[in-house]
Amino acid sequence: MTIQSFPGSSGIIHASPKRDISYFSNFYVLGLTLTAGIGGLLFGYDTGVISGALLYIRDDFAAVAENNVLQETIVSMAIAGAIIGAAGGGWVNDAYGRKKATLLADIIFAIGSVVMCAAPDPYVLIFGRLLVGLGIGIASVTAPVYIAEASPSEIRGGLVGINVLMITGGQFLSYLVNLAFTEVPGTWRWMLGVAALPAIIQFFLMLFLPESPRWLYLKNEKPQAVAVLAKIYGSDRLEEEIDLLAVASEEAFHSKNNVRYLDVFKSKEMRLAFLAGAGLQAFQQFTGINTVMYYSPTIVQMAGFTSNQLALLLSLIIAGMNAAGTIVGIFLIDRCGRRRLTLGSLCGVIISLLILSGAFFLQSSELNSSLCEVQTLHGTCGKSLGWIAVLGLALYIAFFSPGMGPVPWAVNSEIYPEAYRGVCGGMSATVNWVSNLIVSQTFLSVVTIVGTGGTFLIIAGVAMVAFIFVALFVPETKGLSFEEVERLWKERAWGGEDARRGLLI
Repeated sequence: MTIQSFPGSSGIIHASPKRDISYFSNFYVLGLTLTAGIGGLLFGYDTGVISGALLYIRDDFAAVAENNVLQETIVSMAIAGAIIGAAGGGWVNDAYGRKKATLLADIIFAIGSVVMCAAPDPYVLIFGRLLVGLGIGIASVTAPVYIAEASPSEIRGGLVGINVLMITGGQFLSYLVNLAFTEVPGTWRWMLGVAALPAIIQFFLMLFLPESPRWLYLKNEKPQAVAVLAKIYGSDRLEEEIDLLAVASEEAFHSKNNVRYLDVFKSKEMRLAFLAGAGLQAFQQFTGINTVMYYSPTIVQMAGFTSNQLALLLSLIIAGMNAAGTIVGIFLIDRCGRRRLTLGSLCGVIISLLILSGAFFLQSSELNSSLCEVQTLHGTCGKSLGWIAVLGLALYIAFFSPGMGPVPWAVNSEIYPEAYRGVCGGMSATVNWVSNLIVSQTFLSVVTIVGTGGTFLIIAGVAMVAFIFVALFVPETKGLSFEEVERLWKERAWGGEDARRGLLI
């Protein structure tokens, strides 16, 4: 039995015995994770595909080419739909279960993809983006919780990280699709329409998967819950997990009928948990990741690479690095821990954003103008700075993807008690999507006002604030069961004089 002491608590929390469990020791859990993660694939594909499709939508619709606000609306309307989907997705998860929520998300996403593909004008396209966003929002709440509730605590972070890998893999796939359809008639329609396929595939696969064992137990369907747990755990551990689940469900039973959104703020420990979870989700977006993913081809063109095909190719490389970095994060998150991984990630993000900002400042400065006069004869004016900007983007992804990519989703899937998990998961995902909307809706406008260099400098400042936030408010949850995490928040809220450290009381 290992003993762990946590900052901000006055006591000692006894963690479960450590077991040597690999991600491939239970193919049932891995298959469940990969199937549920298709929701992440949809999320990532839409994030990436719109960045390339927008280049060709502008060519087809003159109104879009002439209006930055309309471009931002096409990008961000999916996010507006995701806000609604995430806000309602928590309730759908608690009321009808994780499985039915996933099936609903697939249906809505597939319909939205068809609408986008057939859109005769920008406004029907925007409506299709709204539908797709609704599906993404529900999936973004459901997939991490479904995976976490079916995962052994020793590898829970990594398995939830696979969902994030599916997001980044979806982004990479979207750029491959973008490149594949660059010379095909109806370019952007194919790019957006093929997104219906993974939604349809997930729908049929989910029909063969069980409901979350924790949700079943909470709904008093204990035989079904035990049957699912038996496929996840061996006989030597099954009884222990059932006992832990029984205790958690008994506590949840007394409050489950009364849990409302405002109840989250009435409990001190829930306020602390939601602060940590929602804060991570907000900073994930305000540190710029989806600005980079939505607008990476546009940013590459700002750096001086004017060809659509070259911009998409460089963006494909960046998306590939994002997926590769997420794989690194999957293997580190249950070894280094969530907190240390996030702090290291943010340090690299800050440095990368400063490099990116400096490259764009130099490119637009009078100094660069004078250098160009000397370099014009050699044909190198601006190209070196353009490559430095691309290097900054690549470094940003390399540092962001292992830490700030998977950690917010992993932490939010594990820090809330059973009775609050759907509600708080939906609320924190809504914070993520609202932050995403703000960033995507304002990025091009902010660039117009303060310049590209100034925009990335602002994001670097936000990343510094995020570092301080994580250091103060986010505890380590590596290897803890749901019940131990719940006890951790109670210790931090009520544990004595040390509880004031890193907390908002």
